[in-house]
Amino acid sequence: MEAGSHILVLASALLLWRGWAALRMAWFPLFFLIFMIPLPGVLVQAMTVPLKAAVSYVAENLLHYFDYPVARAGVVIQVGQYQLLVADACAGLNSMFTLESLGLLYMNIVSHASRTRNVLLAILIIPISFVANVVRVVILILVTYHFGDAAGQGFVHGFAGMVLFLVALTLIIAVDSLLGRFENRSGQQRGAVHA
Repeated sequence: MEAGSHILVLASALLLWRGWAALRMAWFPLFFLIFMIPLPGVLVQAMTVPLKAAVSYVAENLLHYFDYPVARAGVVIQVGQYQLLVADACAGLNSMFTLESLGLLYMNIVSHASRTRNVLLAILIIPISFVANVVRVVILILVTYHFGDAAGQGFVHGFAGMVLFLVALTLIIAVDSLLGRFENRSGQQRGAVHA
């Protein structure tokens, strides 16, 4: 409540100081401040457990497909002689929240005219975040398996977080390009029908 009230205070001050025109101009920065509000603990706890299980399941099956000696018990992944726990931080909820904000910022910067394209991209950021998080966990598992536990818990562990964001941003741009091609193709087909 405290963090959210700052947005209302800023909007009210802007309205009093510069009027409705200024408030309309600043709608996106004010909306973007929603991402500074911490998620409620109850929601975080309720979403973290299934996300951890899903990330563990997908990572295990992906590595099993490539013939790695991998097994899973809940959120504990055994690869070779190493056991890795998919912790709460690895569930990806915080990264989903952050990537959603980055995706909305990206959409505001490129400012597509199509609302459908913007809404689809905003919705698709959630599975993109999940895929990027699975890539991060798989990288950590592979580094641990090939180079040992010390390598997996050291610098690479922190670097994998940056890889997560690079993968996610690359996927966001790629999906946006695909949506643009689809939009152009459907627009051309509609134009051909009317002609």
